[in-house]
Amino acid sequence: MGDSAVRKRGQTTVSAKPWSVPVSAAVLVVMLLLVGCGEPPAPTQDDPRGRPWPEIEQSARGATVHFAMWAGDPAINRYLREFIAPRLAARHQIELEIVPAQGDIPALLAAELASGRDTSAYDLLWINGENFYKLRQLGALYGPFTDLLPSDAFVDWANPRIARDFQQEVAGMEAPWGTVQLLLIADRARVPAPPHDVAALAAWIKAHPGRFTFDRAFTGMSFLKTLMLALADDRTALDGPFDEARYMALRDRAFAWLRDVRPALWREGRSFPRGVGELHQLFVNGEVDFSMSMNDGEVDNKVLSGLFPASAYAYALASGTLANTHYLGIPARAAHKAAALVVVNELQSAEAQLEKQRATVWGDGTVLDVARLPAPWPARFAEAEARRHAPPRGALAARALAEPSPEVMIRLERDFRARFVAE
Repeated sequence: MGDSAVRKRGQTTVSAKPWSVPVSAAVLVVMLLLVGCGEPPAPTQDDPRGRPWPEIEQSARGATVHFAMWAGDPAINRYLREFIAPRLAARHQIELEIVPAQGDIPALLAAELASGRDTSAYDLLWINGENFYKLRQLGALYGPFTDLLPSDAFVDWANPRIARDFQQEVAGMEAPWGTVQLLLIADRARVPAPPHDVAALAAWIKAHPGRFTFDRAFTGMSFLKTLMLALADDRTALDGPFDEARYMALRDRAFAWLRDVRPALWREGRSFPRGVGELHQLFVNGEVDFSMSMNDGEVDNKVLSGLFPASAYAYALASGTLANTHYLGIPARAAHKAAALVVVNELQSAEAQLEKQRATVWGDGTVLDVARLPAPWPARFAEAEARRHAPPRGALAARALAEPSPEVMIRLERDFRARFVAE
């Protein structure tokens, strides 16, 4: 999605922008300044809170919403371009423009704050976990806003996986968009009897040198966090606020496991795929026998689209795998807050949630309490839930592990790169 598309009413515009700011330094400097002064930056744009929903909808007409998001999956981009954008244009005269951000969203907003600009270039953000934490530290999010949305009445807030984002109370500062769980992916033609615990996985790797690896980005780090919990004394070992001693003890166990299997990894563990897309390609090319995904519905989507072989399947380790929710946030300095709210409401609608749950579209889990939806929606969601290459979500729930605090991901990324990537 690196090329800019011609802008058309009723279609998403996908634009690639050259980020010239040294993003990691910008995040660190601005976060320190903001935390040090103790006051978040005040939003400078009109605040829709306190206005009735019809008035918010009316004021949103004619706006362009700039949506900063990871744009690395063609299926997700197609869903937004072919299903969501036409609805926004027809119902609200809103144009949706996707801005690929590749996980650097806090850095982008930090750079804006550092530059002193009053209005953000972004109106809507796809975030969770680590990004939510950093943006809250920056004071860069608008809210609370979820109680303004008509769609919020059907969000499954009773689900702790939705109400808490990486151990953080959502508190109305981001709107749930979808639910996922980490699964390993294999090919029955090559791996008819997969390993179901970390000891068996280590044995399999050693018996099949060069046939297993993981990426060094979000999905791979989620695998390492799953490994940390699998090697812990209990599955709640990382629950609660960040604890340095607990983190280091479990990190060391996971790194010991990794050092033990490293010589038998792909390329002898000297390098790792840069992202899950590269890992998928190695799997498709037959260079490795496993891939993995933080979206438990992705295997069916990839099989149906012809990218994965029909013999591909996904499963969770017996000790469990991480499960989380991804969200939508609005920058505090967004120029089109009312329009962003309308887009969020549309993305949470039963129609939009059902469409993205279909394996032929995306396979993303819904954030709605489907049982509370009026007929015929519960039956429609049940039909869309059917999939052939991964266990049902209900069965996976028993093996769902809570995400630890965002500091675990921040530290783990740094420590893994220092010990295994830079060596």
